[in-house]
Amino acid sequence: MQRRQGRVNAGLLLLLYQISQVGLQNIPSVTLGVLALNIFLFLNPVRPLSEVCISVKEGFYRKNWQRLLLSPVHHADDWHLYYNMISMLWKGIKLEKKLKSIWFAYIIAVFSVLIGVVYMVLEFMLVKILDDPSYEMNCAVGFSGVLFALKVLNNHYNPGRVSSVLGLQISSKYACWVELVAIHLISPG
Repeated sequence: MQRRQGRVNAGLLLLLYQISQVGLQNIPSVTLGVLALNIFLFLNPVRPLSEVCISVKEGFYRKNWQRLLLSPVHHADDWHLYYNMISMLWKGIKLEKKLKSIWFAYIIAVFSVLIGVVYMVLEFMLVKILDDPSYEMNCAVGFSGVLFALKVLNNHYNPGRVSSVLGLQISSKYACWVELVAIHLISPG
C-alpha cells in the first residue's frame, strides 16, 4: 500500500487544472481548505500509507486512534486523489453555500472521524458474521466515505432530482445507495 514515487502525477495535474477552471475565487473557503489539505498531504504524506490507513487491527486492537484523523486525508495514488477531490469540489460548492462555512467545516470534521469508526464496525461485523479474521486486517485510506455522506446530505437538501446510474434513471435519494453497490461490484477493493 505504498505510492510509487518519481512519476508524473497526471491525476494531480488534471485536478489542479479543474480547480483553475472553476477559479479559486469561486470555491468557498472550507471546501478550498479541504482540497488544499488533501493535495498537500498527497505531496507530503505524514507517514507511509501503511501507517495511516484505518483497520480493526490498527484502530481498535492497537488503539492507534490517530489513524481516524489521518486515513481520510491520505490517498493511494493521484487518480484516487483526483476523483475524490473533484467530487469534493462540486459537493463543497453546493453544500457550503447552503450550510455556511462554520457548519460545513463541523460536518466535514465529524464525518471524517465517524466514517473511520463506521468502517471499523462494518469490518468487525464481517469478521464475526463470516468467521473470517482477515477482515480485521483490511486497511483503508481516502475521502470516499466522507463524500458518500456529503452526497446523502446533498440529496436531503435538494430532493426530487433524478440521477442516471449506469444508464438507469433513479431518484437521487436512492441513487447514492445504488451507486455504492455499483462501485462495490465494479471495483470491490
